[in-house]
Amino acid sequence: MERTYVMVKPDGVQRNLVGEIITRFERKGYRIAAMKLLRINRAMAEQHYAEHVGKPFFPGLVDYITSGPVVAMVLEGKDAVAGARKMMGATNPKEAAPGTIRGDFGLDIGRNVIHGADSVESARREMAIYFTPEEILQYEKSVESWIYE
Repeated sequence: MERTYVMVKPDGVQRNLVGEIITRFERKGYRIAAMKLLRINRAMAEQHYAEHVGKPFFPGLVDYITSGPVVAMVLEGKDAVAGARKMMGATNPKEAAPGTIRGDFGLDIGRNVIHGADSVESARREMAIYFTPEEILQYEKSVESWIYE
């Protein structure tokens, strides 16, 4: 099974969308391997958004992601990276399809409710920022025989 990193951003937490978002991933069939509520510090934020260092929007991005609690998750499932990103919808909520998380709840690109890793490599890097290997659990769910062939 593939793993991916997903984060409910501060606006999603403040808008009480955490339960709805987790429910969507669980109903799809993804297994939660790790999850925590935390307040990201500047060092973590800068590491997370390292590819944007030097861009004009970088300071605002760091300020925003550290402005309130987030819910960090590791999800597992077949093609979890691509599948989770499809469920999230386009980064700009104005372009996100109805039925996606951003399409249903996002109004502004700067407050788009959720983040998800864009590749298996990014998922590994991001998981390592927020979780130790011991915090990511490996377990089976009996329902998986009804989800996957």
